[in-house]
Amino acid sequence: MKGKPLALYALAYLTFLYVPVLVLPVFSFNDSQFIALPLSGFTTRWYAGLAADTAMLHALGNSLKVGMVTALLSTLLGLLAAKAVTRYRLRGAGTMLGFISLPLFIPDIVLGISLLLLLGAVGISLSLGAVVLGHMLVCMPFALTVLIARLEGFDRNLEEASADLGEGALMTFWRVTLPLMLPGIAASLLLTFITSFDEFLVAYFLSGTEATLPIYIWGQLRFPERLPTVLALGTIILAASVTLVVLAEYVRNLGVKKPMVGA
Repeated sequence: MKGKPLALYALAYLTFLYVPVLVLPVFSFNDSQFIALPLSGFTTRWYAGLAADTAMLHALGNSLKVGMVTALLSTLLGLLAAKAVTRYRLRGAGTMLGFISLPLFIPDIVLGISLLLLLGAVGISLSLGAVVLGHMLVCMPFALTVLIARLEGFDRNLEEASADLGEGALMTFWRVTLPLMLPGIAASLLLTFITSFDEFLVAYFLSGTEATLPIYIWGQLRFPERLPTVLALGTIILAASVTLVVLAEYVRNLGVKKPMVGA
């Protein structure tokens, strides 16, 4: 009986969290431009229309390019930082990690305006490259969290054994640390990619004339007749995002030792 109230609370919380999201795919198959119940009928023409939308495809390409570059750079820098924090005694390491994590607590609109002013002051023009710089600030904390957890999750004696056998620091990292880190690296790449892909406010301030997909969707909401197509596009993005997050979590847990029952 004690667990029943907790189960009911969990059910109510999940219902509150996910039912509004499930409305998106339901209405994306509605054979009407108006969002209302009951549904007018079932159709897939809103999805078919996406393939002919050249502006949407261009924005999608921009988001993919920004997401991939951001994921690669964030994971690379995160891996180096995680290695330094977990393997060496650095003065002020906690403070540095706190500053790296600070963008998570700053409102995106404040971060976007600040970056806009900063890039303008140093002469960097608004472009997809500027968006990558902004997204790296947002994604670095996620990369660090995943990679630090992975580095702390395997036996350091393996690295010490490699050093005892005559391998230098570089070859130890290449032959021992990196293979053990691959699940964490893959998870970091997936999480930072989807974070960058979905981000709107920073991209809105820094993209200039090159729209990313979230900016394109925002622009389409001004036209009521485009709403069903936006719902179809949102459904595809939702499915892809959930898939990537689940995959990232699965990959992150590969090789992690599970606690033994009764231990």
